[in-house]
Amino acid sequence: MSEQDVRQSRRDQQLVSIDPATGEAVGSVPLTPLDAIPRLVFEARNAQRGWGALSHAQRADILRPAAARLKAEAKRLGALASREMGKPLPEAIGEANYCADGLASELDEIVSALADIVREDGRLTSILRHAPLGVCAAITPWNFPILMPHQSVLPALLAGNSVLLKPSEETSLVACEYARILNEFLPAGVLTPVFGDGAQGRALVLADVNLIVFTGSRETGKKILADAGPGLKRVILELGGKDPLVVLDDADLDQAAAFAVRNSFRNAGQVCVSTERIYVDAHIHDEFLRRMIERTAGLKQGDPAEPGVGVGPMVNARQKAKVLAQIDGAVRAGARVAAGGEPRAGNFVAPTILVDVDHSMEIMREETFGPVACVQSFRTVDEAVRLANDTPFGLGAAVFGSDAARAAEVAARIEAGMVGVNGGCGGANGSPWVGMKESGYGFHSGPEGHRQFAQVRVISRPRAVTSDA
Repeated sequence: MSEQDVRQSRRDQQLVSIDPATGEAVGSVPLTPLDAIPRLVFEARNAQRGWGALSHAQRADILRPAAARLKAEAKRLGALASREMGKPLPEAIGEANYCADGLASELDEIVSALADIVREDGRLTSILRHAPLGVCAAITPWNFPILMPHQSVLPALLAGNSVLLKPSEETSLVACEYARILNEFLPAGVLTPVFGDGAQGRALVLADVNLIVFTGSRETGKKILADAGPGLKRVILELGGKDPLVVLDDADLDQAAAFAVRNSFRNAGQVCVSTERIYVDAHIHDEFLRRMIERTAGLKQGDPAEPGVGVGPMVNARQKAKVLAQIDGAVRAGARVAAGGEPRAGNFVAPTILVDVDHSMEIMREETFGPVACVQSFRTVDEAVRLANDTPFGLGAAVFGSDAARAAEVAARIEAGMVGVNGGCGGANGSPWVGMKESGYGFHSGPEGHRQFAQVRVISRPRAVTSDA
């Protein structure tokens, strides 16, 4: 039976998860029947009434003990995530530990963000209250199979919503375990996992839900937005990226090359803010490329459970085929393979560097989501900015240059929701994760992001007047 046959098997109504490094079945979960979803939403709405009646602080206190449980099971969760999607084992365990270690502070941040805000103008006193929206459908991806459910479920729950969590069909097992741990502490029906593929996801979107939180491709995000439109449902979409890196003529080349290799090939390039387009000043292009090739040659690719492996497989054969098709199309159009490119068995794609690329090529326009870095030179900073902005995407970006003020000025001109100077695009603690253009519709994380999981209500009354008479 082929991988596709196994994944799509409806025998005994089970959804089977496959190890992309070995092709072996990892396990299965019960497939959620499509006709059961309206009932699950109805039950979630009933459970939400009691959950929503609690205060934000009470809901946080109920979830606090989950931190210790997540920490105790971090190695097991990480190992399961690694087997399901191919992330190197230390990175997968690190993902689980990150969620466990940060849970307490995350709860505190959400409670603070959702606290009442008082406004007064001398005539009225108004309270801005962050109330529950109702039922949330959280549809999460496979590339960060613990973190992405975590960042969608927690703020939705603390805002007083009940949640139906539909993880990717690639990583249902670890999501099931994550939900099981939280459900040890939550009231029944407040968090319900839904297992399946796009059919189950669309059924959730069309069901009687109030909020849809989705992380995934731009194409699917557009379909969700269209399906949510007739009901005017609240939607938060974190979509794809085609992140640029601009390397200025005064950049520290070792630092820039190290970042480029790490951010292009981390998680086999299956990261929404992976560096896919690299624009290098023509005066330093060759030396930068040499250092990047040298570092790429030092990467170890293989079974993610093996010690020292830094690059695992594509999540499945379809993703591998998509990446190879983009590489082949670029080479046919005149691109040259400077590193990698050799065939690999199974679902593996060698970390690949392409040069002699331009924006007529699909690989420079569409998200690759694989271990491929495209390097193009520029003559002027204006040209670099124009090339970086020549995309419908706008999630993350980076600019490297020794003159930090100059690099920051260039960064401010790049059309992306998050831009890093001499580093990655992630912000300081409390910063939102936000995209521009077709990379985002709404956003999450940080106080501003947490508030998008709630309904703002304004309650006003006349301001009390005191008299000395």
